[in-house]
Amino acid sequence: MDYNNNSLNYHVSVDCVVFGFDFGKLNVLLLDRNFTFEGVEYNDLKLPGDLVRKDEDLDTAASRVLKELTGLENIYLKQFAAIGTPNRLNRVERDMEWLRHIGHPEEVVVTVAYYSLINIDQDKIDKFCLQENTKWHPVSEITELAFDHKEILDDALATLRSELRSNPIGFELLPSKFTLSQLQKLYEVIIGTDLDKRNFRKKVTNMPYVVPINEKEKGVSHKPARYFIFSKKVYEKTRKNSFDFSV
Repeated sequence: MDYNNNSLNYHVSVDCVVFGFDFGKLNVLLLDRNFTFEGVEYNDLKLPGDLVRKDEDLDTAASRVLKELTGLENIYLKQFAAIGTPNRLNRVERDMEWLRHIGHPEEVVVTVAYYSLINIDQDKIDKFCLQENTKWHPVSEITELAFDHKEILDDALATLRSELRSNPIGFELLPSKFTLSQLQKLYEVIIGTDLDKRNFRKKVTNMPYVVPINEKEKGVSHKPARYFIFSKKVYEKTRKNSFDFSV
């Protein structure tokens, strides 16, 4: 990237925490940061992001990053934080080496953080990771990231857990049709707590926007479960129920 390009605002960036659910675990999309500088090889992971261009607003910049990263448009995207602490760029020497390697001015960049939710069905997951250095990683296995990206990831997860209890955002991580077991597993994985099956299904039956359809699973070894869909139209008319299944 040419940091002498007048079209870039190199004091403001966007970072995107892209979550995906594969029916077993919550994943996050990360970039491999592999580079050699002055004979030293560096390898670690970072969140996808970019500097904001002078002709775009923050949401447009975040949407552009996701489009370039996954090839997808019109996916769930929400701003949740702005970070501009003075020591963002000098905590670890390899981060400074990275900035020198790519020719980035060694100045504090204020980043605006977004999280995004993507349905990653097994038959689609490979199509999302368009960049060669991009991979899905289980959130539970991430212990360290470049710069302050681990803190940004932790904040995104805390925000997701909070909003999951009051908004129907969890359905963004599911395919258009799903079973109640898949829905329960999604909530258990994200909030980190096992839920009582009977109470969970009782709450779901009181939600008119979780609609059963005349279709069941096929090719499974157990009794086929009925599929459900989330009706946004019905939800917009009611908006009564909490999505906190843990109480």
